[in-house]
Amino acid sequence: MPAWLKDAVFYEIYPQSFYDTNNDGIGDLQGITDKLDYVKSLGCNAIWLNPCFDSPFKDAGYDVRDYKKVAPRYGSNDDLVKLFEKAHELGIRVILDLVPGHTSEEHEWFKKSCEIERNEYSDRYVWTNGAFCGIGGHPYIGGEAERDGCYMLNFFKCQPALNYGFGKCTEPWQKSPDAPACIATREALKDIMRFWLDKGCDGFRVDMADSLVKEDDENKSLTGKIWMDIKEMMDKDYPEAALVAEWCDPGQALNYGFHADFYLDHWGNGYNTLIRDYETEGGDHSFIKKDGHGDIMRFLDDYLPRYERTKDKGYISFITCNHDTPRPARTLSNKELKLAYAMILTLPGVPFIYYGDEIGMRYLNVKTKEGGYHRTGSRTPMQWDNSDGRGFSCASKDKFYLPVDDASDAPTVESQEKDPSSLLNEVRRLTALKHEYADLNADASFEVIYAEKENFPFVYRRGNLIIAVNPSGNTCSADIGILPLGAAPIYSIGESSFADGKITTAPQSFAVYKKA
Repeated sequence: MPAWLKDAVFYEIYPQSFYDTNNDGIGDLQGITDKLDYVKSLGCNAIWLNPCFDSPFKDAGYDVRDYKKVAPRYGSNDDLVKLFEKAHELGIRVILDLVPGHTSEEHEWFKKSCEIERNEYSDRYVWTNGAFCGIGGHPYIGGEAERDGCYMLNFFKCQPALNYGFGKCTEPWQKSPDAPACIATREALKDIMRFWLDKGCDGFRVDMADSLVKEDDENKSLTGKIWMDIKEMMDKDYPEAALVAEWCDPGQALNYGFHADFYLDHWGNGYNTLIRDYETEGGDHSFIKKDGHGDIMRFLDDYLPRYERTKDKGYISFITCNHDTPRPARTLSNKELKLAYAMILTLPGVPFIYYGDEIGMRYLNVKTKEGGYHRTGSRTPMQWDNSDGRGFSCASKDKFYLPVDDASDAPTVESQEKDPSSLLNEVRRLTALKHEYADLNADASFEVIYAEKENFPFVYRRGNLIIAVNPSGNTCSADIGILPLGAAPIYSIGESSFADGKITTAPQSFAVYKKA
């Protein structure tokens, strides 16, 4: 386990929307390098960089054309290496987005695999043995290659699926995961990882990590075997490199070699009930909503079994948001955002802050861009200042990758830097608290002290810290027993007090007490 993960707070950067230095309206690697001091000021000591590889950008870079080449619109390989170097000087780690399941249809591997004559790439992708032979249960394309066959897709038409094998081969064109062609795909993935790790990358967030082996992969064990093989290589040659899964099943992902796995927003799961429970009838019942009448037990009933199953194996990663998820400011007030981030940054695991969430950037209703569709509204340019272009770029606004928030009250770094009570400065105080106390490390102990169905507050322990959150509009108390706590909290949002074994919390408050 890389030691640095224990105290890591990640900042996810969508490169095309962060900061443009060459005035083409698209963010670039130099822009990220120029803003590293800002990232450090947030208390973020690690960055997850969304795909920056060469791509036709039909899926915003998740359709990779060349894994070993930075997309020219972002700069060059040298620019990425300089970013690594500058980040390391500031004590910031950088992980890249790894897309192992598919490539762009424009990748040279795929072009070769389309050829009639067999070659080393003929089985790099999942192909049937006839142009009129479809793939039951999977999206596929036929009739677009000289080769007599159809090929499987992972997502869009532009993303042919790489071949890691099938759990059970029922067709002559299917291969087992230990077939030479499937092993070659795995080795090609290792080669890509070594290429960037040797240049200074600190690890990878792995896109769709659970989707490699197709069909009959019980408990994802065959896909897991592939990752265990890759992990063996990393442990031997790159022991401080991190591997973070987009799996959303830490019980599987952490068993199969990943150091952390995301707790993503899936309908009805624990994370969803905390801040995103607005897709059911009857309004928003998210726990963190002031008038949501939320129930912390809905979170704990889902989260605690995950935590208990994995606490000795790796980390569960909470997110404020990501590039696929509506921004939390879409439904949460500024005060509610503070409480949400306070929980995310004090629960166990390795937290991720999505760029702009620290200032409460809004989800915008904008036209789809590069396959974003409903996700596009969370990918708009970072709002640095109060200028017309929000400090993102000096290009004319019609050239911007996406429109900026033009509202007169659009949140910006410039405005919030000047306001001690701003969301930005609250995030900084929270990350400072997290770094100050080892009790808030990713692996520090966790225990529920007080949690009652449809009641407040929620009280939990991290090491020698007792943490209470009351998102409701009422003053609430919890009898936590005679613990030797200090009379005043070491950190608070709103008012709280402790006396005679009882914590009393004001409406919409958060407090951290330290055991004497």
